[in-house]
Amino acid sequence: MVVSETASQALQTPLYRLIVAQQAKMTQFAGWVMPIQFSGLKQEHEAVRTSVGMFDISHMGKFILTGKDLVPALQSLVPSNLERLQFGQAQYTVLLNADGGIIDDVIFYYQATGTGILIVNAATTEKDKAWLLPHLEKYSVTLEDVSQEKVLIALQGIHAQRILQSLVSDDLSPLKLFEHLETTIFDQPAFIARTGYTGEDGFEIMLSADAGQKLWNSLLQAGVTPCGLGARDTLRLEAALALYGQDIDDLTSPLEAGLGWLVHLKEKGEFVGRLVLENQKTNGLPRRLVGLQMEGRHIARHDYPVWSNGQVVGKVTSGTLSPTLGKAIALAYVPSELATIGQTLEVEIRGKTYPATVVKKPFYKVSRPI
Repeated sequence: MVVSETASQALQTPLYRLIVAQQAKMTQFAGWVMPIQFSGLKQEHEAVRTSVGMFDISHMGKFILTGKDLVPALQSLVPSNLERLQFGQAQYTVLLNADGGIIDDVIFYYQATGTGILIVNAATTEKDKAWLLPHLEKYSVTLEDVSQEKVLIALQGIHAQRILQSLVSDDLSPLKLFEHLETTIFDQPAFIARTGYTGEDGFEIMLSADAGQKLWNSLLQAGVTPCGLGARDTLRLEAALALYGQDIDDLTSPLEAGLGWLVHLKEKGEFVGRLVLENQKTNGLPRRLVGLQMEGRHIARHDYPVWSNGQVVGKVTSGTLSPTLGKAIALAYVPSELATIGQTLEVEIRGKTYPATVVKKPFYKVSRPI
């Protein structure tokens, strides 16, 4: 097990001992000790793309929200129209600051009148809670933080439904993407959502520590490949899914980040950051997040400069050698006039520049319906 010196003081998920027993390589991430890989990044990545893999994502922030005015309370904090959600549906969206910057990207699961679950990033859990609480109190909405006590497992890949169905009495087949249900696993309450961060079909399951440990072991016995943060990062990048703190942050608007599909200006009234987004819609964006494909196997990494005509015009936010495509891919912010598909640019890598081309996102998309 490889852990940084400060990791011994970090938080451990309820699955920590099971994962260490599997001799996973560990690292510190967002204040938690987490597995970076088990059998190897490429093997884990391929398992999700061709079969099924599972991730311990219990480090994610988990808020249970309760109050009759729950939806109105959240409506003014996000650019998405939550009023169109039916019970059992979910919305990926972003919390915005007054400048239209992204405080965090989150998923809101609408369970019933006045009840919902908000899943947030591990690194921003405390920041998000501090932002939400004063606002929710105005609407008499309570927030219960169950981040450290609940297990959250992501089961991802083409065989995810078949594997999970054997452990659940409720029929999972009617669940569409971003739908969820409450059921039982090992006679204990469990929350199952058809969501994920890999670009593949799959589920995210939240349950108690005891039931979560039993589920992890059962999935192992069923032949599911355990996966770490390394494969999670390459999978999400192939699917061009943003990583908070790299591809999006407090200084990035959802329109700049290519998340315009979750901005519902015509359907909504006032919300934090609306004026900025309206201005960007009217006057255009100074920059955009684009997909880059490198020539050859030169890998563009986070913060590498992007060049055009002898000048630095932007920077890479995420980059890797795609295990699925066998090509070096990256996300980068560049001026809007250079964001056209087919635009040629250069990325500086260790003092030298290498050709890159703006390509359509996502880099990888499943050919079968989810």
